[in-house]
Amino acid sequence: MSTQPNKTLETFPNPAAHRDFHIHMQIPEFTCLCPKTGQPDFATLTLDYIPDQLCVELKSLKLYIWSFRNEGCFHEAVTNRILDDLVAALQPRFMRLTARFFVRGGIFTNVVAEHRQAGWQPAPVVALENFEQNLNIRD
Repeated sequence: MSTQPNKTLETFPNPAAHRDFHIHMQIPEFTCLCPKTGQPDFATLTLDYIPDQLCVELKSLKLYIWSFRNEGCFHEAVTNRILDDLVAALQPRFMRLTARFFVRGGIFTNVVAEHRQAGWQPAPVVALENFEQNLNIRD
């Protein structure tokens, strides 16, 4: 039995819902079709999110992304659609989807779409300057 593209996004419980942590994913094989010419468009998607109660299951994400392969989509529309579908499934504290489309007609297109849960604020950034030097790591 072969695996088929699918629009269903499966989830699992966040194993550390008591804290903010960052999930970073690179999806280098996104494809869809140009809605004007029908020619393939290729992109690398970068998904960054801070989960609340749910995380996305990776195989379902792969099949979901694959489901766009034969769809005609404008870059801006498909990026926002994917973000909307992920937000609906996960209800994350924060999510950013960056779509870096390869050149078409001499133009590279990058589309960045974000979601922020109402009332959520990120924790302050902790800078660990010269961290490795302070550990006295020796070669």
